Amino acid sequence: MNKSSDCTEILVGKAASIDGSTMVARNEDGYGPINPIKFVVHPAIDQPNATFTSVTTGVTVPLPDHAYRYTGTPQADQSDGQYEEAGINDYNVGMSATETTATNARVLGYDPLVTDGINEEAMVTLVLPYIKSAKAGVQRLGALIEKYGTGESNSIAFNDHDDIWLLETAGGHHWGAMRLPEATYAIVPNQMVMEELDLSDPDNFLGATDLVAFVNQNHLNPTPDHFNFRQIFGTHGEDDAYYNTPRTWYGQTLFNPEVTTQQPTDQTMPMYRKPSRLLAVDDVQFFLSSHYNGTPYDPFDTYASGTVAEQKRYRSIAMDRNQCQSILQIRNDVPAEQAAIQWVTMGLFAYAPAVPFFTNINDTPLDYRNTTATVDSHNVYWLNKTLSALIEPHWHDFATTVNAFREDCQSYALGRVAKTDAMVQGKNVTTTLTRANAETAGEISKRTYALFDQLVKQSLLLSATSWEKGQNL
Repeated sequence: MNKSSDCTEILVGKAASIDGSTMVARNEDGYGPINPIKFVVHPAIDQPNATFTSVTTGVTVPLPDHAYRYTGTPQADQSDGQYEEAGINDYNVGMSATETTATNARVLGYDPLVTDGINEEAMVTLVLPYIKSAKAGVQRLGALIEKYGTGESNSIAFNDHDDIWLLETAGGHHWGAMRLPEATYAIVPNQMVMEELDLSDPDNFLGATDLVAFVNQNHLNPTPDHFNFRQIFGTHGEDDAYYNTPRTWYGQTLFNPEVTTQQPTDQTMPMYRKPSRLLAVDDVQFFLSSHYNGTPYDPFDTYASGTVAEQKRYRSIAMDRNQCQSILQIRNDVPAEQAAIQWVTMGLFAYAPAVPFFTNINDTPLDYRNTTATVDSHNVYWLNKTLSALIEPHWHDFATTVNAFREDCQSYALGRVAKTDAMVQGKNVTTTLTRANAETAGEISKRTYALFDQLVKQSLLLSATSWEKGQNL
């Protein structure tokens, strides 16, 4: 039943960001190198007596009478569910769901996962259209998990213009959540990361109604003087040390280079830190498209100082399973009607650019919403996936060209955000932002097709069977 989506996430509080934004960002990594993704917007609708029924678990959930507009990144083939994954709604609330984690075997003995509950494929659909704040998202999803249960262990992040909340599920019916301190960032790999929870402080911590009683009744807390969620519910195995903690280590190396004592396999790295400098969108993009750059563990760098074993030792962040990256940015230096931007990247993020989409819109560009199950370079998902198939075998031949392309697109995108902000005043905001998104995305697609043309032609000159008459005489 489960389709584990092993992603990487970074959260940046508003006092840790360079412009006062909150940012929730995640790489959606699929179940193999191919899982075609769309970018869509759902209109606000009235829906009296509506229900949602999961095609994977069969659970039926009554829905509120009104759904707010929201964006999403569902999979193209929805035969096993929508998996809307990440979006921002009418109230400038972002939701990213999910980061796959694991509950330890002891806890699962007392609260096993269920087969007929609410899983990743339904979470955004059931929550994002019905909430007005990040905290309300935690409360709605938490109540649903307590009532219906879940068949997976996941973490889910929410943000609004002030706050970021992270919810982690534990077993079939339990969960905890915390508000990220405003001046910090957090790296979330496929592992529970929350530490101390103080449920007497609901402004900063929330949990299942019986969370403490459940832990006490079943003797689950190895450190009774503290309520450490990671220690009680999480896993701490050798697989975590090679699959999960290296990603936290690398992110904290980037943003706190003064911390030099941590090792990639450390199991006690803090969930969050105050960065040594304020973080921008491009810092988040770099981290999510990284592969241990500049270390012996970089699998892309055949000229690195690391051995072949070192280059394959740790699970990379940028990898072939990358499908769609969303950076959910809620800004505080512009009017609310234009404050929310979903930066979308499709394909392997080491090669593909991020495109900023204002989310107060009524449509998305055709080549972002027409993704097909079969290869078709007329949609952005497959265009970027095809490029990655061209680039990876010849990375050192193409690296300079590809990096310049991504940097040029990044500069263009940032300039377009500023230009769009300036042109909105006094206009129909939704229509103006929808058209501006189309222009921005269209230009980046145009540049991507030009890169595609260039690299196909270069690839044809790199064949191992190249032979010219007389060259061996």
